[in-house]
Amino acid sequence: MSVKSNAYELDQQYVMQTYGRLPVTFVRGEGSYLFDDNGNRYLDCLSGLAVTSLGHSNPEVAEAIANQARTLLHTSNLYLTEHQPVVAKALDELIGGGGRTFFANSGAEANECAIKLARRYGQTNGGPERFHIVSAYGSFHGRTLTTLAATGQPQKQETFQPLPAGFRQVEFCDIAALRDALSDDRVCAVMLEPVQGEGGVNPAPAEYLQAVRALCDEREALLIMDEVQTGLARTGEWFGFQHSNIRPDIVTMAKALGNGMPIGACWAIDRVAQAFKPGDHATTYGGQPLATAAARCVLDIMRRESFPVRARRASLKLTEQLSQVPQIDQVRGLGMLLAAQLIEGIDAKAVADACMDAGLIVNAVTPTALRFAPSLLISDEEIESAVSILAKVLAQS
Repeated sequence: MSVKSNAYELDQQYVMQTYGRLPVTFVRGEGSYLFDDNGNRYLDCLSGLAVTSLGHSNPEVAEAIANQARTLLHTSNLYLTEHQPVVAKALDELIGGGGRTFFANSGAEANECAIKLARRYGQTNGGPERFHIVSAYGSFHGRTLTTLAATGQPQKQETFQPLPAGFRQVEFCDIAALRDALSDDRVCAVMLEPVQGEGGVNPAPAEYLQAVRALCDEREALLIMDEVQTGLARTGEWFGFQHSNIRPDIVTMAKALGNGMPIGACWAIDRVAQAFKPGDHATTYGGQPLATAAARCVLDIMRRESFPVRARRASLKLTEQLSQVPQIDQVRGLGMLLAAQLIEGIDAKAVADACMDAGLIVNAVTPTALRFAPSLLISDEEIESAVSILAKVLAQS
């Protein structure tokens, strides 16, 4: 179905080749579908890596962006603009109250803010050596040097050594290993994802996160929850940590917040947020009017239409359908962030490529598993269509 276009040829010649793109050029999106420059239609079950939770070209979000573009695009954070504090209040309410938000442009920037804030708080309350952060193997926190140092995937780190100091990883869901790491008084924070998205869609059990929270309290370390991929209804709760009935000290988010408009955010409980003083952290574009107008509209729609409920319902349907495919050994994840584990001997990358040719977008999150993260507005009929396409591809594998 994919044909190399002029855009693809220009990309190969003039754009840094950091992605290994497939030779397809998308020119339009509508709801759960993308359209390429040859007029082909694709059922998008990845939604830009869990970004377009309201579907492509959502009319309300498009109108909010267009109105803001005609009104005011940018002033810098030296001045107050109207949407930023409204969005901050809404996020605080969804998380549980009692906190403050810093706005950035991406998930990596939100995590960078979280790391800086944790270090600032730790050094203020524990001394200059208290700047170490513990994360988990298999985690993914970003591609900046600092967030890469926090990422528990050595293969992504090797090329860029030496990375910033003060980071260590332990096995995911191993509370004994974490307890041992926290015996070091230099540790100021633990940074975890409620579901390791890029690590293979691996959910953390509720009892593990509860034990982590108790251990952080015991050792006076902060708990940072990276909700960049899981936040804002994706897992069937507003935030993934809410499945475990815990309260983090810092929460990061991005992806779904702007439904495609670049925006990230770092929320922190008030006593931690106050560790930042004017000049400690900044960004030119973070929280600018265009991005926060989109985010304000996104949050209004999500709250009005009970998106966590939608995600739970759609998850049951998708899980049930995938589980009936003979070549799928297991379905894991939370809400509408799911992985279909294939039976032994099937190459997930080859299956994802064949699905693309058949008009379905998924990705190989591991060599043996496919990731599903569609729009939270996906219909039952679209779920059935997606699984039907996958089943036909797998039957030919």
